[in-house]
Amino acid sequence: MNTGKMRRLQNEVAQAWAVAVKDVRVYYLTPPMIMFGLALPLFLFFSFSVKREIGPEQGMSRLLALTTFFTASSAGVIIIPMERRTGTYDRLLAAPMALITLLIGKTLVGAFFAAAVALVSLLVGLIWLHVDVANPPLLITTLVLASLTFSALGLVFASIPSRSVGNIMMPSTLIRWPLLFISGIFIPLSEMSPWARAVAYLSPLTYAQELMNRAVLGESLIAPWLSLTVLLLSGVVFLAAAAWMHQRSRRLGY
Repeated sequence: MNTGKMRRLQNEVAQAWAVAVKDVRVYYLTPPMIMFGLALPLFLFFSFSVKREIGPEQGMSRLLALTTFFTASSAGVIIIPMERRTGTYDRLLAAPMALITLLIGKTLVGAFFAAAVALVSLLVGLIWLHVDVANPPLLITTLVLASLTFSALGLVFASIPSRSVGNIMMPSTLIRWPLLFISGIFIPLSEMSPWARAVAYLSPLTYAQELMNRAVLGESLIAPWLSLTVLLLSGVVFLAAAAWMHQRSRRLGY
């Protein structure tokens, strides 16, 4: 790679990082981020775990998967329509950087948020609940990869040309909730009927949950290499779809 291309790559990386840092400073403490990215997954987990006979390790693996999924996928859905309303997003699109660079920066925002919330939950489990983690390196890898993948999923919904968070939250909810309920979070894959398990394989959250199970509990129904591959490919597909839909919206004048 020649010097010019290397410098261009460094500039794009710096621009993506600048977008991520700016959004972290501006939007992390806004009410929609706290409500949909932090409070909702915690309330949802506790509502389904009350009076269920699950151990701390099993509860922790489910909480980490659920938190990562909802927190990461909520960032783009909330931030981009807010920026469209204030005109900030139009200025970013007009800036001298590639669209994919902008979207990568937005992906990092959701990934940072989800990873931070998940790590706090994990520390609480380790210190107060004495949770034993079977494979810490795999757990960290899963948290990072799942956060990036589900953050990219949120950008797909954020490509809907609207300046209202509510208008984008509605279709995103209609997709995310079915992905949640067909995954192996509330009902393990081993307890599903064959047809239900086949449907569960369609949700990327299933593979994140299986990786959490392997990392925390030391066991999973799906091989870790397969779950990692599916999550990685899903993230690439989500990011490519978001880039195509954002580009299409720009051509249509939105």
